[in-house]
Amino acid sequence: MVGTGYELPGSLLVQGLFCIAVAIAAGALIGAFQGSFVAFLGVPSFVVTLAGLLAWQGVLFKALPQSVITIQNSTINDTAGYYFSHVAGWLIAAIASAVYAIMTLGGVIGRLRAGIVTRNLTLVVLKVLAVTGIAFFVAYKSNTDPGRGVPLAGVIVLGLLVFWTYIAKRTTFGRHVYAVGGNAEAARRAGINVARIRIVVFMISGAMAALGGIIFAARVNGVNLASGGGDTLLNAIAAAVIGGTSLFGGRGVVRSALLGGLIISMISNGIDLVGYSPATKLITTGVILLLAVTLDTLSRRRLEATGR
Repeated sequence: MVGTGYELPGSLLVQGLFCIAVAIAAGALIGAFQGSFVAFLGVPSFVVTLAGLLAWQGVLFKALPQSVITIQNSTINDTAGYYFSHVAGWLIAAIASAVYAIMTLGGVIGRLRAGIVTRNLTLVVLKVLAVTGIAFFVAYKSNTDPGRGVPLAGVIVLGLLVFWTYIAKRTTFGRHVYAVGGNAEAARRAGINVARIRIVVFMISGAMAALGGIIFAARVNGVNLASGGGDTLLNAIAAAVIGGTSLFGGRGVVRSALLGGLIISMISNGIDLVGYSPATKLITTGVILLLAVTLDTLSRRRLEATGR
């Protein structure tokens, strides 16, 4: 109870969830603020993002004069430090496999009903089986780690991947996002509120960045001036591009960022294992990023040349 030095058992949970919600809301508001420069003034998105990076780092320096804040709320720390039991891990793998199978096969059935040519059904089934195998393999490897299981952070990422994939592929808003990214003027002529779409997309990006920051802070049990420094933020951009998202807009899928992040992580871990220097790691990542952008540029030119 307040003022007695005693807190109700659920108070830490409520406080933690409230802080997480406030942080995500703050990220969305920052996204709306930065997105307004793109939507209403036409400032390039990358420039706004870079300016925001520099400016909010300055805010961080002002807000943390003591240089560090230790997170003592277990609910917040559990976003990165909680692991499910072994039984729960197998159950999560089964649910994830079932959801993916339903979404994939549902899409195939929808295309068949609409008379649209669909992919080879055998390949679709093999794809579902492959994802199922990967899900159970991850659960097995997580459960064999002594004292651990499937991490909550991984489940959060998986849940967001499914949710945003559905939004991007199955909703009107998602189709509008692709339309605005592909050709903003054509989207405007088609009756789409381009400014609103851009601001909402920036709000989503800000909210997801805030959630990522919460999990990152929970992983180190605190926030300090060095958090998120180095090449972390640049790798976030590189992950999306390497995964196949076009810098020119209008092309890409939600899983691209996840795949790109996995590629960067594998490169980093592989270079560390063979004992090369951090310089080699940065050069390799930069070369791969340049190749990805080059391929995207050439592909876009080819499509424009053929009128597609």
